[in-house]
Parts: sequence; structure tokens; C-alpha cells
Amino acid sequence: QIISCLDMLSIHDIIKVNSGRRNRMLTEYIQKALEKAHYKVLEDGTWFAEVPGFQGVWANANTVEDCRHELMEVLEEWLVLKISDRDPIILVN
Repeated sequence: QIISCLDMLSIHDIIKVNSGRRNRMLTEYIQKALEKAHYKVLEDGTWFAEVPGFQGVWANANTVEDCRHELMEVLEEWLVLKISDRDPIILVN
């Protein structure tokens, strides 16, 4: 399900809300999205991960821990870009 970023967060709301609450909101969104991530070991022994429905959000690293960390960073950057561009954001439950 897709919602407008204006329905979820607007730039005005982000600026207005105190940083602790904003950080919790973004952290919860990222954690819920990461729960949907799919991981697999590639032929070269590295790990690959992606979050279905999140176009361009994927990671590749030598260990599953590094892959998850990289995936989290990519997802954070994806979310910031979506919010700043006022693009639709995927609703995660």
C-alpha cells in the first residue's frame, strides 16, 4: 500500500516535531521495513538483501551483519530522499 508522504510526514512536521520523537518515528518505520527484508547468500559467498516493494533498496556485503547494516543505511537514505522530494512512501505495518 502506498501513501503520500504528506499523509505520513511533511517537511513542516519534521521541522516542527522535536528531534527525539522524530527519530523514534523514523527508527520505527525503518525497523518495520527491515522486518520484511529478504536475505540470501550469493555464489561468491557474500550476502545480498532487499526489501520487497522498496525500489532500489538493496545491499551486498561479506557478512549478514554488514549486509543488514548497509541495508539500514540505504533505507534511511531512501526515506530521506522520498520525504524531501515529497514522493509517496510505502506504508509498513
